[in-house]
Amino acid sequence: MAVSSAQGRRPLMTAYGPWMRIGYQGETGSYSHRAVTEVSDTGEPVGYATFAAAFAALEAGEIDRLVVPIENSTTGSVLPVLDRLPGDDEHQSFAIVQEHLVEIRHAIVGIRGTDISAVREVRSHPEALAQAEYHLTELGIEAVPSHDTAGAVREVAEAADPGIAALAPAWTADTYDLEVLAGDIMDRDHNTTRFVVLAPGAPSVDDDDDKTTIVFTTAHTPGALALVLTELGLRGANLTRIESRPADEAWSYRFFVDLVHEPGPEGLSRIIEPPPATCEELRVLGSYRAV
Repeated sequence: MAVSSAQGRRPLMTAYGPWMRIGYQGETGSYSHRAVTEVSDTGEPVGYATFAAAFAALEAGEIDRLVVPIENSTTGSVLPVLDRLPGDDEHQSFAIVQEHLVEIRHAIVGIRGTDISAVREVRSHPEALAQAEYHLTELGIEAVPSHDTAGAVREVAEAADPGIAALAPAWTADTYDLEVLAGDIMDRDHNTTRFVVLAPGAPSVDDDDDKTTIVFTTAHTPGALALVLTELGLRGANLTRIESRPADEAWSYRFFVDLVHEPGPEGLSRIIEPPPATCEELRVLGSYRAV
């Protein structure tokens, strides 16, 4: 497969003008909203209630870029995002053009003057709740899923019930005149989410891009996957992540791999051209600079 050079066509997010509309899943104040503001200080953030709605907006041209979480250091891959990246017969695929890390420090946000012992339920996005599952269990607090961390804070303010709180960024408390009842509510101190920036069109490779996300399927023969991974490694790739996900046919699988390589189109070409012998299909989902 041919590797396409960007030839200077893809600038950094911060170089885009204020006309750029950048989508994310969630509400103002969420971690995804913060990720947008960190990767672009000039674009207009546009929030959507679900990942499906956010991807649909990018496909329809309502937004110019989409910033989504793809992986968390505590809970692993964000599967609703990962499964949408390759597209399908009804939906187009998108190119990953940038990655960005956000440190996640959850807090329990509730009604002012409430003691943490009075909280009986905490609302938040399912990913956030999973990142604090053991901690919440030890506190004896029921975890209740909501569509978004910042949205959960809004729900708490609207309910005005001291027994209901949100697991969310501490900075969301002031927005709704609430209070941080407890901080650092995570199961692992290194809790960090990796976000990616998606753009319409086919992926391309800038001269300083040194990381690529690929997806491939293998032949149904013994050791096929091991042979693919071995061959990629022997060609010089550092495989930093691999994820197995169901493919279009029942009981068949595709493999998502992040690999670090020598920068530029030539560096990637040495890794994936020609595709490893036991690959049935290999697609590049995007190349970008590793952070």
